[in-house]
Amino acid sequence: MLHLDIRYSKHAREQIITRGISEREVEEGIKRGRKELQKPNKILSYYKYFCVVYKKIGGINYIITVKPR
Repeated sequence: MLHLDIRYSKHAREQIITRGISEREVEEGIKRGRKELQKPNKILSYYKYFCVVYKKIGGINYIITVKPR
């Protein structure tokens, strides 16, 4: 399986550690979650029990935060 190019903000890194969500789960959430656009340029991807908030710039997924659903 091809891995996504993912970069985490300091805040997002803290959130996944605090909430016990692995980097693999975040990647799955981006690939398989239900997408919703948030203006101006954020993507919310709802997956399992959490939501990944990120921006896609070029081929890189910049994770802003990960929050419970």
